[in-house]
Amino acid sequence: MVLTRLAGQGDIRNIGSGNIGATNVLRTGNKFLAFLTLILDGGKGAAAALIAEYLSPGAGLYAGGAAFIGHIYPVWLKFKGGKGVATFLGTLLALSWPVGLACCLTWFFTALIFRISSLSALVAAFLSPLYAYYISGTGLATLSCILCLLIFLRHKDNIKRLLQGTEPRIGKKS
Repeated sequence: MVLTRLAGQGDIRNIGSGNIGATNVLRTGNKFLAFLTLILDGGKGAAAALIAEYLSPGAGLYAGGAAFIGHIYPVWLKFKGGKGVATFLGTLLALSWPVGLACCLTWFFTALIFRISSLSALVAAFLSPLYAYYISGTGLATLSCILCLLIFLRHKDNIKRLLQGTEPRIGKKS
């Protein structure tokens, strides 16, 4: 939202899905702003997790989870934030890069095949606890389960549109 305002494109919440995330920024047609949004949203989860983990081993799980909650329910936007996928991926990459990479690749290949960002996010989130459990153990798997549930809740309208066959494809402008 901050980037689109700085770029003179107004409030991103007035177009597309009304969310502040990279997929909705992409609907403006500005790929660079969408990329920056993706990096910054992922970076906030990664930074929180890495700093906390450095200061107190094991605290990265809590800090990454808190960054995710703060992204989807920001006080400064009256608790109406993004859907958390980039922050989720950034957190996973910071806490266990193989788990994060597996989720990013899952998102990428699902998007490549179906061209639907929400479906890609849901598939990556759904598989994340399995990846986390087999690669990193129960701590990250538990966090992944909780964040996965929240991602599914934030995507309830997308799930309805997916079932109806009306969910927008990646790159489609609103």
